[in-house]
Parts: sequence; structure tokens; C-alpha cells
Amino acid sequence: MLDDTLKAQLGAYLERVAQPFEIVASLNDSESSRDTLELLQTIQGLRSDKITLKADGQDARKPSFTLQRAGSDTSLRFAGLPLGHEFTSLVLALLWTGGHPPKVEADVIEQIQALEGDFNFEVYMSLTCHNCPDVVQALSLMAVLNPKVKTTVIEGGAFQDEVTAREIMAVPIVFLNGEVFGSGRMTVEEIVAKLDVNADAREAAKLNAKDPYDVLIVGGGPAGAAAAVYAARKGIRVGVAAERFGGQVNDTMAIENYISVLETDGPKFAAALEAQVRHYDVDIMNLQRAEKLIPASEPNGLVQVQLANGAVLSARSVILSTGARWRNVNVPGEAEYRNKGVAYCPHCDGPLFKGKRVSVIGGGNSGVEAAIDLAGIVQHVTLVEFADALKADAVLVSKLKSLPNVDIHVNAQTTEITGADGKVNGLSYKDRVSGEVKHVALEGVFVQIGLVPNTEFLKGTVELSRFGEIEIDAKGHTNVPGVFAAGDCTTVPYKQIVIAAGAGSTAALSAFDHLIRQPVAAPAEAVPA
Repeated sequence: MLDDTLKAQLGAYLERVAQPFEIVASLNDSESSRDTLELLQTIQGLRSDKITLKADGQDARKPSFTLQRAGSDTSLRFAGLPLGHEFTSLVLALLWTGGHPPKVEADVIEQIQALEGDFNFEVYMSLTCHNCPDVVQALSLMAVLNPKVKTTVIEGGAFQDEVTAREIMAVPIVFLNGEVFGSGRMTVEEIVAKLDVNADAREAAKLNAKDPYDVLIVGGGPAGAAAAVYAARKGIRVGVAAERFGGQVNDTMAIENYISVLETDGPKFAAALEAQVRHYDVDIMNLQRAEKLIPASEPNGLVQVQLANGAVLSARSVILSTGARWRNVNVPGEAEYRNKGVAYCPHCDGPLFKGKRVSVIGGGNSGVEAAIDLAGIVQHVTLVEFADALKADAVLVSKLKSLPNVDIHVNAQTTEITGADGKVNGLSYKDRVSGEVKHVALEGVFVQIGLVPNTEFLKGTVELSRFGEIEIDAKGHTNVPGVFAAGDCTTVPYKQIVIAAGAGSTAALSAFDHLIRQPVAAPAEAVPA
């Protein structure tokens, strides 16, 4: 199950287990149960003085196992084998159950422990989903810290009948007390905020009390992170307000073109960005969505940013790096069947369509890459591209055309995503040459048509292009004094991580240049004795 190297690494981690706990497995005579037992025996053998293993569990889901600290009422269960992307989640759950402290802010831990109610979570994941571990780890931690929180982590591939019955077509998806609670990547802070009804008011009061920043950065993707590092190294007061640190990078599976980094993945890269920013003692304010930019009311005055929770932050200069999000195709059926066959992440949701027919909308690099990945999992892929040719790199197009289970339609305008009984059953498109409308029967549609900038809150304040991008000059200046911008939300060409990082650095240097050119307040005159 685990090779010698992985066993040695796991053994080193398990040395940190300080409190005894038991693993109780519910098994049958299936191969997956035998594999589960083998894994659990390996874990127990590496720390037999602290971990007890029992195989007499009676849970209906088999294979599954619980982690139970001695003398506690915690309830954390894994159903299926948590390997692949979820092996780290299992290791962390073992450590936390064994008393090893989590790397989470103290106030978040206090929030979790203070939650009152009956919280029975079920989270469905797939072993290839890079968005799932954040959710799995968040809910696992909550179950370990608060006995009122019960968490079951379910590997969808091992319980296909259950996935079908609950019409799960995208992961991660979380149920709370039997009802859908949320889907997609969620941090522990986001989950706790949804449960703690007074969190917004407390957070707003805390943010309102903050002193003005020299530089306030709105957005925590590569542009925002680079801006924060460059600004903080100037020795000035820097804050970052971000919905989620890392931004769109968190949804990127493989990164192989960031100079000096041969290969990494989005979540790792995002975590590295945040770690470097924190190294410079930047004030990071996560889960904060900007709703309004208020320019300075007088020359050299303070610029303000109003947040969704009502808080207002002030700064001598502001850098806008709000990034972009996946563009919707905006046809009938897309919203109705979102997460019911309409998906945006082939890496996360592709395995749920194993053996089925799917379509990819979009012929750029992301669309063609998605079609190639999916072709190795699903029965058939139909790629639909509006333009008269695929826009992806030639090597990708060549690879796609070599696959036997892929059909390509160019000059094809998607007109509708159809469905029945709450699920996608096809896609209609118009041939832009003949005008004929055609329909393809399928079970899934992956939308891969580029990005739209997150700038709606800036309309009427900052000059935007016809595409909604923030107009900037070569130094990152906007048309508003003291306000700069960088990254995918701007008119900078080529939306790439390395370009966004460079633009963030430029904006930070421009903001600092702006600050040092501000007049110094005259000293107060001495009052005669």
C-alpha cells in the first residue's frame, strides 16, 4: 500500500502524536476493505504505543473508519481510502486527533470551539480533486476541536450508488444535516463564518478600528502578493484584503512555466505566496470582498475601501489586484444545471463522469487541455469552439486531434445546455457557417472560455476598458490619484502568473514613489510662553 519511503515519512510525522486514540474500522470482504485494513495496520504499527486499531465497526458505509481520541466525544470518519490528494488530509487528521496543534489562527480555533448547535457534515471528494483537501481538512479539524461537529469524509468513487442517488456531479460538495451546505473550495474560516451568524459584525468592528495603511492591497493573488512583498520591504505599513489568498491560482492544477520553479500546483503555489507575504509581517485580512472604492476627498488625502461586511479601510495609497474569474457561457441551462452536469474544473469533477459523454466549450489552451485530460477518463469528448479554428498551442491541438474519442466542432456557437430530471442531458450549438442548429446527447459540460475581471465594484470610480479591465499605464497608475492596479483585472496583455507578479511589483514601486513625493506636514509652531 505504502512504499518504504512513504512509510518512513509517515512514521516521522506520527512521532508528533502526543495523546492516545483509536481507529475503529467498518469492513466487509471487498478488495477496498482489504486495502483499507492494510493501510490502517501500517499506521497503527508505526505508532502502536499511542494508536489502537479495532476492526469491529458497524457503520453502514464499508470500508470506513473513525478516529476517536481517548476520553473525548469527537466524531470524524473517513469512508473509502483517503489516498491521492487526500493522503495529506488523513495524516493531518491523525496528528490533530493525537493532540498535535493545528497551524490555524487562535481566534479561528476559539470560533470553532464556541459553535453551538448540531452540525452533522458529510463531504464528498475525489482522490484527483485539488480543491477537495482544503474542505476535507477544514471539516476534519472542526470535528476534532468541537464535539458538536460530526464529519464524514466520503470518497465518491468508492460509493458510486450514493453519489448517483444524491445526484452529485461536482466535488467537493458538503451536506450539513442532510441538506446541501456548499460546494467548491472553502477554507475553514469561510465555513465557520457561515455557521457563526455574528461573525460579520465582529469582524467589521475589528477592521474599522485599524489605523490607515501606507499601502492597502485589494486582492491576494500573484499580483497582490508580489505587491505586498515589494511594498513591505520598503519598511512601510502594508495591508492585504482578499477574498481568498492565492485567488485564481488555487484552481490551477499544474504550474510548469513560472521561472525557477520547474513544477508545482496551484494550492502549493498559493500557500507559498501567503507564507512569503506573512514573513514580512503584512496585515493579511482574508475573506474580505471589496464593494466600493472611495477616492481621497482632498489632494494627498486617504483613499478608502468599503468591504462587504460594512467595514471601511483607509490608506494613503491603494493597489487593486482583484484578479479574474471563469467566464460563464451565459446560455439557457448553464445556471440551472451548475453542479448537475455543468462544471468548470475538469481535474476536480472529471472522475465523476467516468465512462460518460461530455462536452468542453472553448478551444483555447484551457479548453484543449481539459479535453485531453477528460478523454482519458470519459467515454467521449465533444469540443465546441466559437471561432473558425482552435486557439490553443499547436502541440496541444496536435495531441487532441490524435485522440480517438474526441470530436471537434469549430464555428460552433453554443445555444443551450439541455437537461431532464435535474441533470444535464445534452448541448445544442449552431453551425455559424450553415446556420443549422445541432444537438449532442451527453451527461456533462465543462465550460473553459477564459476569464472576466473582478471589477464590477469599480464602475463609475476607476476608468475601465470595454471588457471591464482597469485601465493602467506602464507603471500601474489608474486615473485616480493614489490608486494603482496590477494583474488579471487590468489591461495588461497576457494573463499569466509571472506577468501578474511582475505587474504587482511595478505597482508597489509606483505606490512607494507616490508616497515619498507627498508633502511633509509642517511642524506645529511653538506657543509663546
